Amino acid sequence: MRRLLAVHFVPCALFVTCLGGLLRAGSFSGRANWSAVLPSNPAATVGALLLIGVCAAVLGMLLQPFQVRAVRVLEGYWDRWPVTAGMAGVLMEFQRRRGQTLADRADAAADAGPDAQRVAADASRRLAAAPPAHALLPTALGNALRAGELSAGERYGLTTLSSWPRIYPQVSAPLAQALSSARDMLDTAVNLCHAFLVCAGVMMAAFYDEPDEWWLVALALVLAAVAYKGAVVAAQAYAGLMHVVYDLHRFDLVDALHHPLPDRDGEWALFQRLSDRFAGRRVNLPYVHGSSRPDETDGPDQPEKV
Repeated sequence: MRRLLAVHFVPCALFVTCLGGLLRAGSFSGRANWSAVLPSNPAATVGALLLIGVCAAVLGMLLQPFQVRAVRVLEGYWDRWPVTAGMAGVLMEFQRRRGQTLADRADAAADAGPDAQRVAADASRRLAAAPPAHALLPTALGNALRAGELSAGERYGLTTLSSWPRIYPQVSAPLAQALSSARDMLDTAVNLCHAFLVCAGVMMAAFYDEPDEWWLVALALVLAAVAYKGAVVAAQAYAGLMHVVYDLHRFDLVDALHHPLPDRDGEWALFQRLSDRFAGRRVNLPYVHGSSRPDETDGPDQPEKV
């Protein structure tokens, strides 16, 4: 219920309230009359609130299946449309140059002053949280999420995108709660950004002949930028938690798949073979019936090939 309220209802309620206020003010047919926006009596106020609530709830339920698409739009997956594909190339070049600037800052001399060292340390931290240059996306949000998608499991030989749906059910309750909270913050910020952008577009159409009201459009754009920045911060936290999942639960994934636990030398090879299997390639792996943990077995099980 909390997720539905924060992630979907509130952004939709903002848009419905904005559109309803503009319609009541008559902004689309002439100069806005703001005195007509507020209801004139308590009964009308209750009716307006109920109408906003119902419209926001219905709109939120209609848009809920498109949540992943809403995030991907702000991530920069724009190759399907010619106009946005060209813009993506320009923004990716900007991201590459930004990464090069950070790399130059991180290469500060060891005998530099304290201020330069702090700048170099901050640049190194930001570079570590970015994806490789060949995998950059046009937006900061896309790069924050891609950094987790391309490195969380790869550090151990697992392909993150294919192994994530299989390892997620193995996470502990506190970590699952942290992941859910970070994802809720990300989705809420993304939906708020979309809501403020749409409100800005609607107000531009309503105030095209009222320059003295354009400050409302500017305010909506500023709020959209703040929401987008919040989405980037939430995405960085979510990507960090993805790394923690593989640090703590990669062997739980092996146990759930009924394979014997590897030693340190065999860990990389096992996880690479599991990634090949997740990708649909035929791979033979030892199989242990029951738990593969030594303290949970009644005796030494003999693995058999499958």
